[in-house]
Amino acid sequence: MTSTTPDTTSGGTSGLDWAKERGMGALAEKMGIEWVEFSVERSVATMPVEGNTQPVGLLHGGAYVVLGESLGSMAANLYAGPGRLAVGIDINATHTRSATSGVVTGVCTPIHLGRSLTVHEIAVTDEQGRRCSTIRITNMIKDAPTS
Repeated sequence: MTSTTPDTTSGGTSGLDWAKERGMGALAEKMGIEWVEFSVERSVATMPVEGNTQPVGLLHGGAYVVLGESLGSMAANLYAGPGRLAVGIDINATHTRSATSGVVTGVCTPIHLGRSLTVHEIAVTDEQGRRCSTIRITNMIKDAPTS
């Protein structure tokens, strides 16, 4: 696992390569979340509905939140830069539609990128482009622990 940000200015690692190398963590991997696009300005990932449903066949509300937190926290860590760490301090979600099949897509964009706090909005849509959930996450940026 790397804690450095990508060097996109000199032909180095892209944001997407950085995110894939760092990984999303065991929970996101078990849920089938996959990166599509990754930068400070916009991050996109997909997640299958199958395997992440409630007993009645709807995508579980917590699954939306896992997708949102994975996107928002990783984007905040990319923004934080080397030697810094972003940790979630608040998250909320409003579910407006239920996905029952296929894949949902989360698109994460920053609302605020500050010195010590970031706020991101994640819009999760179904395969027809209909918004299913809106997640907002606030991350605190602090110095990374030394080994």
